[in-house]
Amino acid sequence: QLQLVESGGGLVQPGGSLRLSCVASGFTLDYYAIGWFRQAPGKEREGVSCMSSSGSITNYADSVKGRFTIVRDNAKNTMYLQMNSLKPEDTAVYFCAAGPLRVGVCGKRDLVDYWGQGTQVTVPS
Repeated sequence: QLQLVESGGGLVQPGGSLRLSCVASGFTLDYYAIGWFRQAPGKEREGVSCMSSSGSITNYADSVKGRFTIVRDNAKNTMYLQMNSLKPEDTAVYFCAAGPLRVGVCGKRDLVDYWGQGTQVTVPS
């Protein structure tokens, strides 16, 4: 079965850190661009961070620059999102994504091939 399985969400106090993990199953992540999206209640799903298949290009939303880091570990067929200095406005369901084109995982959702199931991140105000 071809899928992405996420873990690592939870409740964290402002200023805290979390690391989200996303394991690919049934396919090799090496050949795909990867990314993370999030969706807050009542809002559209938005791109947070993305990385090219080679790992040479990374992008971050302005709201998370300097605080979040996207990582890929091809040996483990896994991607990560390290989130530091978390703020209440980071509260959302976070989704990992993989696709053949970086433009897809950077925001054009219809070009994403695989989605994780979503994991809740809550930062209380």
